[in-house]
Amino acid sequence: MDAVLLAAGLGTRLRPHTLTIPKPLLPVQGRAVLDWTIAALPRQVNRLVVVVNYLAEQVEGYLSAQKHIPNWVTVRQAIPRGTWDALWSCRNSLSGGSFLVLNGDDLFGAADLNRLASLPEQGFEGGVLTHQVPNPRQYGIAFTRADGTLEKLVEKPDLPGPMLANTGAYLYPGRAFDHQPFLSPRNEYEITDLVNLLARDGKMTTVSANAWRPIGDIPAWEAAQAADLTAFMRTA
Repeated sequence: MDAVLLAAGLGTRLRPHTLTIPKPLLPVQGRAVLDWTIAALPRQVNRLVVVVNYLAEQVEGYLSAQKHIPNWVTVRQAIPRGTWDALWSCRNSLSGGSFLVLNGDDLFGAADLNRLASLPEQGFEGGVLTHQVPNPRQYGIAFTRADGTLEKLVEKPDLPGPMLANTGAYLYPGRAFDHQPFLSPRNEYEITDLVNLLARDGKMTTVSANAWRPIGDIPAWEAAQAADLTAFMRTA
């Protein structure tokens, strides 16, 4: 299985640290964020497709040196125009079949990613890793149907919590590329719009994350340095 890692962003909320280091390579307890992410991927992932743009050479240098998954390729997102555009740029670089997509600058629990990748064994063709949050106005939020399947994702709804936040980790079917990106009301190509298209037939679901640590700003990054990250390490 391929895993697509989205690692092209500027990391503006982590400046000045990201002026010389791309956000996915910022160290957390002595290891790059991207190193934590790749090491946590389930064993069925045997190939990486990494979308790069900002300070791309540094990301490629890391990938050349890492030993977790030797089979990798980078795809340059010429102009950062949103997450769906980043994924669309990979359409000719994937091996086929289901594939994982992850934000390259957050930490994800290894067991959670394994359950996400195993959804086809439960009859689902894909899904979204979610985490309950008290403040839905700050996140993309997953809404489910009565049968538990994913109905839609909504960006930052003005609703009280708790609700299920989209963590930025997905399993997509190969048919994801049957849909061509279109601009959202925020004038970006947003991957959540693709999820909503795929969710229409009831074959997408949510997977509850037991461990998720977004590295979105300086306080979050600093807090991660002293956190217990045991759940973010693959044990088997």
